Amino acid sequence: MKKLLTSLLVIIMLTITANAQQVGSSDDSGSFNKWQARFRVISVIPSPGDNLDGAEVNISTSVVPELDFTYFLSENWALELILGTTKHDVDVDDELDLGHVWLLPPTLNLQYHFTGGDAKPYLGAGINYTIFYGIDEGDVVDMDYDNAVGFSMQAGLDYNLNDKWFLNLDIKKLLLKTDVTVDAGEAIIPVEVDINPLIIGVGVGMKF
Repeated sequence: MKKLLTSLLVIIMLTITANAQQVGSSDDSGSFNKWQARFRVISVIPSPGDNLDGAEVNISTSVVPELDFTYFLSENWALELILGTTKHDVDVDDELDLGHVWLLPPTLNLQYHFTGGDAKPYLGAGINYTIFYGIDEGDVVDMDYDNAVGFSMQAGLDYNLNDKWFLNLDIKKLLLKTDVTVDAGEAIIPVEVDINPLIIGVGVGMKF
């Protein structure tokens, strides 16, 4: 996974460099589409870490469809709203089953899009609000997750197929943690859980 992520980031950075070299010699500063919509398949890979005094909290990877809309403030600057929901299984040390939980994490990013050529890379950062729902308690009496605010970092690449359709590669990192209350029957255990998912998506987009 690290090799794949490194390769994807290298592709995006090389494209950014190539675009920067082309901008000075190309003139596509005319009209542009205000709106874009993308349909992607994303892999959401949490990085929970050790949150229970040395015990390892495991949160499963989820692969789901995702939809986003982008509004261009100018030819380079845009706002992207990301819509999707994921289901994750949770356990401790591969032994204690904590059931599963659904995450609804609407995310708003401010993006800078590089212009020049059919390959158009972009960078972004923004804010995320994650809603936890559909909770299954697994082997414990009850589980409660607090909704949480997080931050998003992003790098991506749009490749134009024609004036309307394009392909998309997108990588995001969410900095996200939540307070979880575990009712184990004999004791109620509060714990702060890091989720910090890496999100890798590929898909197709349309300009309008």
